Amino acid sequence: MRTLLRILVNAFALWLTTLIVGGNADVGVWVVPLSDDTWGRVWTYLLIALVFGLINSVLGPIVRIVSLPLYILTLGLFGLIVNALLLLLVVWLSSLMGFGLAVGGFWWGVLAALVLSLLSSIINAVLGTNRRRRRAL
Repeated sequence: MRTLLRILVNAFALWLTTLIVGGNADVGVWVVPLSDDTWGRVWTYLLIALVFGLINSVLGPIVRIVSLPLYILTLGLFGLIVNALLLLLVVWLSSLMGFGLAVGGFWWGVLAALVLSLLSSIINAVLGTNRRRRRAL
């Protein structure tokens, strides 16, 4: 149940990100939906959030551990670059599937990753989806 809620939160944050950093054809971040109706767009956001969650949970820790010296050297600012690269990987995978996220360039990806992580953090904090469950004895 918690995983489903996190996917919904990420989809909502992705939708807000495309509204904030939105654009078209070489500028900003936009979504290429499965179909032009509302449900096609909703399913597209949900599928992108699922792919983004899978990539972040599988490849994210590996990339962060390998780039640990750069994190230390840049005092954590390299995390923006890592998040942008993971987002661009989602863009590439979703374009192979014929739908999904499109980004107008690397720096738009950095901005989108920053906005997406901020929005996801705020929404998760409000909903409490990042809290660990306490186990009863």
